[in-house]
Amino acid sequence: MAESGLKFYILASSPGLSPRNLTFKHGDTFALFNPEGDITPGGMGELGLYHRGTRYLSALELFCCETKPFLLSSSPSPDGLFIQVNLTNPDLFFGDLFLPRGSLHLRRLKLLYQGDYFEELVFTNYAPHYLKIPVILRFAADFADIFEVRGVKRIKRGHLLPPEVEEDRVRIRYHGLDGKTRATEILFSEAPQGLSPGEARFLLEVGPRERVNLALAVRCLEGEEDRRRTLREALVLRRKERKELLKKSVRVETSNEQFNRWLARSEYDLFMMLTRTPYGLYPYAGIPWFNTVFGRDGLIVGLQTLWFNPDIARGVLSVLAQTQATEEDPVRDAEPGKIIHEMRFGEMAATGEIPFGRYYGSVDATPLFVILAGAYYERTQDLDFIKKLWVHLELALQWMENYGDLDGDGLLEYRPSLEGLVNKGWKDSHDSVFHADGRFPEPPIALAEVQGYLYRAYREMARMSRALGKHDLVLSFLSRAERVREKIHRFFLPEGAEFPALALDGRKRPCLVKTSNPGHLLFAEALKEEEALALARKLLQPDLFSGWGVRTLSKREILYNPVSYHNGSVWPHDNALIAQGLAHYGLKDPLERIFRALFEASEYFPHARLPELFCGFSRRAGEGPVHYPVACSPQAWASGAVFMLLSASLGLKFTERGLAFVKPRLPEFLSWVRLMGLRVGEHTVDLECLRYGKDVVINVLRKPKTVEILVIK
Repeated sequence: MAESGLKFYILASSPGLSPRNLTFKHGDTFALFNPEGDITPGGMGELGLYHRGTRYLSALELFCCETKPFLLSSSPSPDGLFIQVNLTNPDLFFGDLFLPRGSLHLRRLKLLYQGDYFEELVFTNYAPHYLKIPVILRFAADFADIFEVRGVKRIKRGHLLPPEVEEDRVRIRYHGLDGKTRATEILFSEAPQGLSPGEARFLLEVGPRERVNLALAVRCLEGEEDRRRTLREALVLRRKERKELLKKSVRVETSNEQFNRWLARSEYDLFMMLTRTPYGLYPYAGIPWFNTVFGRDGLIVGLQTLWFNPDIARGVLSVLAQTQATEEDPVRDAEPGKIIHEMRFGEMAATGEIPFGRYYGSVDATPLFVILAGAYYERTQDLDFIKKLWVHLELALQWMENYGDLDGDGLLEYRPSLEGLVNKGWKDSHDSVFHADGRFPEPPIALAEVQGYLYRAYREMARMSRALGKHDLVLSFLSRAERVREKIHRFFLPEGAEFPALALDGRKRPCLVKTSNPGHLLFAEALKEEEALALARKLLQPDLFSGWGVRTLSKREILYNPVSYHNGSVWPHDNALIAQGLAHYGLKDPLERIFRALFEASEYFPHARLPELFCGFSRRAGEGPVHYPVACSPQAWASGAVFMLLSASLGLKFTERGLAFVKPRLPEFLSWVRLMGLRVGEHTVDLECLRYGKDVVINVLRKPKTVEILVIK
């Protein structure tokens, strides 16, 4: 998901984000802390409190009794809403007093809510005598744009304004080149004994077995906003939001506690990445580098979670319809009808230093928009929503045929951008598309998976046209779909080729490189049965299948590197889409191998959280997968992978009268799965799926008479 080639490369001159660091988000605000709960230098310098693409807090360090406390534990809360850190004192002398380690317990509770960061510090004295505890909080705000943090060098910056210090607060201000004044306001629950623009000093008095609280709030301000929330008020609002999400989502219970950990973490992270917009929920892509709207990512998350909570897909479609391009703008890669690639809100986007304020570089987001709309209709039968969306679907179709097909051959192609993306599929790093000898292809480039998306987009347009009574369009869309399918067979599966081509270059010469990309043709159902079976076998061969999942690139290829972003790594969302495709063709054995691989990989990551990607080294006995140095974690489509894997395994499909389980299978690590509160039209059902060898029995625990449930073996 790198924004471009080398110009906007995520610079990693030192080790990146530790998996033990603490990450959380709410809306347009996210924060990264070290395990002790501090914001310190080190690593890639990415720790901080960020809001709308700007870092509002670049340092926050706690000193107790003139030293750093010892870490006992730190983790997200069980519901994922806040972070808790437990600390204690080392052996130390202050004054005439010796304080043995463990005498003082310090709990830090951290919470975010709509641009506000709250922290409550609770000091408990377990020493047998009265203590006067000197506490220091050091802080700073650099107002760095997220792209500066990533390593992009700026010729010029805005300037800091004189700080404002009052009795119980500090305000640090910055006037940017975009004309905006941003401010970090730090407020304390009690006036410090000493307060300066970078430090607050307290002297807390606490008796034996007594407890003393100290709280601070950090407000990220654009303009002259005045917010007066407290931590408790924010926590109540966060819990209310979560309760509403849970109410509309399926509750999943299984026989395997480790799998439940992975599932619960994925659900918490998915809910955390969801951002409320005026048009509905939208899953922001990932932390730290992609905490914003990404079209492709949101569309794939919508597909992954469609059975689990269709409101996510509806929100994605609504937001992307509202931001659909209406005019040509070569700098932003915008053309009428095109679906947005990403939106940025920081200073560098506003000044045009980066082209990603509203950027439309993806070649695949537009057909995926149509696919999700069709899948949403199949899932919900919500024809009124499709009627409202229809004008945007027509515009998307016009883009695909008038702008996306650069040479008039009926395929979707792209050219590199001057300022933005070099490659415009999901593998958008500069070196991800190449010929077998390592040469980069001349444009325009047609990617294999994008043609599959185009095929399925036409099929979905036919489905929605039929539902809307536009019968004159149905055969036309089906005919166009078949023409695309024929071209996929002719150009991407040339006679004598060992494996489907990754792409076609500008002369229609295939890039005969073995990658995971053609696996998405399975997801699109764009292959014939025998082609799908042959591809499934090859995807699971050792050169592509690492033991932890399907690699992005075969070990045999000239540019293979297991530590690369797209040329040998393993991406959970990529594997989930392949697994969904295998389910379409009833290929449950290879699907189960992928499902098991990702489940077992989750056991090796902190909190059972699968990251954006991990390295593609072959699996070794007794060792886990190797971490990728600058992977986003959490990442929305990595969190969504488990939901797609589970529904693919069960063969879950929705019909006009209810739902069907097509060749249902559960992997060996799951004896049973319960789906509680599964929405079917206006009703909900409760189901239990029991594994007997390779068979699955569906027990209906609760359903209305009008809902039909089928099992198709």
